[in-house]
Amino acid sequence: MASTYRLLAEGLASHGIASVRIDKRGLFGSHAAVADPNCVTIDDYAADVRAWVSTIRGLTEAPCVWVLGHSEGGLVALVAAQDAPDLCGLILVATAGRPLGAVLREQLQSNPANAPILDEALSAITQLEAGQRVDVTGMHPALLPLFSPAVQDFLINEFSFDPARLIATCRQPVLIVQGRRDIQIGPSDAEGLSRANPAARLAVLPDTNHVLKTVASDDRTANIATYSDPGLPLAPGVVDAIATFIASGGDLR
Repeated sequence: MASTYRLLAEGLASHGIASVRIDKRGLFGSHAAVADPNCVTIDDYAADVRAWVSTIRGLTEAPCVWVLGHSEGGLVALVAAQDAPDLCGLILVATAGRPLGAVLREQLQSNPANAPILDEALSAITQLEAGQRVDVTGMHPALLPLFSPAVQDFLINEFSFDPARLIATCRQPVLIVQGRRDIQIGPSDAEGLSRANPAARLAVLPDTNHVLKTVASDDRTANIATYSDPGLPLAPGVVDAIATFIASGGDLR
C-alpha cells in the first residue's frame, strides 16, 4: 500500500487541520457494518459520509465539515454533497469527470497487454452500462476478478452516475486536485469537472500520479511501483494545495 491517506492526514495535521479517515462499508475498520461488502451502492457510501459528517459535527461542534474523496471516493463525495448544507465544501482528488464505465474502458484500452481480452472486456462494460448483468461462463480468467458476479450489481449502480452532472449542481466550494502523471484518471477528467462547475478551483500538479506520489517519467512500471511503497512521501504541492484551499474557506480568488 502507498499509505497515501495516512500521509495526507499527517500533512494536513502539520497545517493544523484535523481529519477523519473512513473505510468503506463492510471493509477493514467498517467490516461489521454489513455482512456482504459487495451488497452496497454508491448511495449507501454517500449516506455513510453524511452520517460521519453529522457525527463529527456533533462531537466537535464544527459548523460544517470538509469532505475529501479520492478516485472512486470523489464520486461518493459528489453524491454525498447533494442536498447537504452541513458540508463546508468538497476536495476531489484524482476524480473521474465521466461515468466510470467510460473511464474503465479507456484504462483497459491504454494497456497493450490487454489486447487478447479487450473485446470481451469492452462488451461486458457495455452490458453493465445498460443495466444488464454479464454471464461470466467461459469468460477469460483474467477478467473474472473485475466482472465477478458478486460485484456486478455494484458496477451497474456505479456506472449510472455522471460526475460532471453532479458537480454542476454543487453549491459548496470545490477544489479539484489532479496529477499530470496519473495513469488511471487523466487531466482531461479534471478539466471536464472544472468546465462543468466553473466556480470550482483546479490544481493540476506536475510529476504526480494517482496515489499522489512523485513520478518523473512516462515509465508505466515505475509509476505502478509507487503504489506499493509507503516510504515515498507525497508529491510536492499536494498537501499545500488542499491546506490552502481549506484555510481560505474555499475562496482562492
